[in-house]
Amino acid sequence: MAQLQITLNEQLLHQLFLGDSKESGVDALLEAILNQVLQAQAGEQVKADRYEHNEERTDYRNGTYPRNLKTRVGKLSLNVPRLRNGHFSTDLFARYQRSEQALALSLMEMVINGVSTRRVSQITEELCGTEFSKTTVSSLCGRLDPVVNGWNNRPLEGSYPFLFVDAVYTKVREDGQVRSRGVLISYGINEKGYRTILGLKIDDSESTEAWKNYFDWLKGRGLKGVDVVVSDDHGGLVAAVQKAFQGATWQRCQAHFLRNVRDHLPKALKSEGGEQVKAILHAPDLTTARTLLQGFLNTYQEKAPKATALVEAAFDDVTAVLPFPEAYRHRLRTTNGMERLNEEFRRRERVIRIFPNRESVIRLMGSVLMEMNEKWLEGRRYLDMTNYAEWKAQKLQKQNQKSKVTSIYQN
Repeated sequence: MAQLQITLNEQLLHQLFLGDSKESGVDALLEAILNQVLQAQAGEQVKADRYEHNEERTDYRNGTYPRNLKTRVGKLSLNVPRLRNGHFSTDLFARYQRSEQALALSLMEMVINGVSTRRVSQITEELCGTEFSKTTVSSLCGRLDPVVNGWNNRPLEGSYPFLFVDAVYTKVREDGQVRSRGVLISYGINEKGYRTILGLKIDDSESTEAWKNYFDWLKGRGLKGVDVVVSDDHGGLVAAVQKAFQGATWQRCQAHFLRNVRDHLPKALKSEGGEQVKAILHAPDLTTARTLLQGFLNTYQEKAPKATALVEAAFDDVTAVLPFPEAYRHRLRTTNGMERLNEEFRRRERVIRIFPNRESVIRLMGSVLMEMNEKWLEGRRYLDMTNYAEWKAQKLQKQNQKSKVTSIYQN
């Protein structure tokens, strides 16, 4: 979309800052902004602003028609542009309401299935402004579920050199009992340098078998070209990575690792020892990292034997990205990007508390991930992969030359 300049009149500003109700000011502000967004989209579609004459114009405006949009700040009355010779198209309504609709649906299912609390009923009415029958819910689910499921099972095109994986646990009601279920999630950085959320699946646990099934599902949809997998140190996950992506580098999340080390350090040494471990992780090369490791072991071997044993055992895994070009190490050190996705889910989950079934988890979290994925793909490129492609080609060439030399000596 072209750059949009929002204009606010004096009456709107007065209503926003001096009105009797904060909500009335916020919904008026949002209403004004979205109406201007619609006009800007109309300008892009006809390739001309209002009253502008140019050779590229494809159509003319023909007034507007009213359209209501339900949001958390209330019902907005928007003016959707009409075009004289064609149809004005916008995805504003669908994209804005997708996650809102998913949240409302999850809450409504709880009410209908008899597992709601008085608070959930209040939230449902506050969000939706009306009571919902089973027929209404079925109709809404019928429109939303195919969209989310279609996105979650879409073919994956191109290659994804960098893969980030994690799991978040949530409570789901099954067979009359509340059970903890793992939601397995991943995103990749493709060969063009853009982040893409690859999909989510629900399983009973984070066992090796669960993660293997998840990776097989991704590969069945087209996932390929994985060089680096970044994750926390879950036993089942690491074993599945080794089976599913043979030859790929596994990078243990440094943020999780650093927290683990500090947990093993005596209270008086947490700050000082933590900084020394951080220096190891941020070393410019493996030689420097090994020197710093030896210094840490010499200093804390007797004072904190559990911490030194942990750092020594995990050294190769937490420094796996050091041989890579420096420009890519920072992005590959941690799963912090995945943590932010999990936070978006948790923010909504806190309202629901217990999901009525697995489908409602996919519906809500899938909608959240879809919107995040759209922002990533429409935003700036996350990494410039040009240097990485050159580095990888040079590395492969050296390996081939080494193989030829070895073959000659063996023969």
